[in-house]
Amino acid sequence: MINNTGIKTKNLKFLYKDLIFHNLIKQFNYRNNHQVPKLVKIQINRGLGGDGQNNKILQKSIEEIRIITGQHPIITKAKNSIAGFKVREEMILGITVTLRNKKMYAFLEKLIHLVLPRIRDFRGLSLKGFDRNGNYNFGLKEQLVFPEINYENIDQIRGLNISIVTTAKTKSEGIALLKEFGFPLSE
Repeated sequence: MINNTGIKTKNLKFLYKDLIFHNLIKQFNYRNNHQVPKLVKIQINRGLGGDGQNNKILQKSIEEIRIITGQHPIITKAKNSIAGFKVREEMILGITVTLRNKKMYAFLEKLIHLVLPRIRDFRGLSLKGFDRNGNYNFGLKEQLVFPEINYENIDQIRGLNISIVTTAKTKSEGIALLKEFGFPLSE
């Protein structure tokens, strides 16, 4: 990848092995290399609610997620009927994709360098999205921030949720790991 200064940069996987790994060992004084937190997977979800029954909307959402991630999503269905929410068993509720290895690092690089800077009035992602195990969850309100999505092909603005799963044991380890990757977290 070539950054905006014209200098060729390494992708995030090699950056982790060469630099981030050693920085985390120094910061947290790990005695064993297996204690160092790393990325496990990135999961992208879109809840469709009642729109899941509309085949046109479902197919459009599947196509958008497939274009964004480069991987075909899985359709999620209700396991039980809940009358109060008008949900029946086996009713389509959303779609999900799990990215690992090369696709995960490629998506994370695109997210950090292209997608998040395109968000209007972006001041960084909140630290409240971390759970106590160092995993990070956040949502995007619209799909138009992804460069692959063409404005003319959008029939409705729909958001999506992104979960970054790590092997970190604490919230502070998860924050340090994502900051080392260059994730724009607000203070």
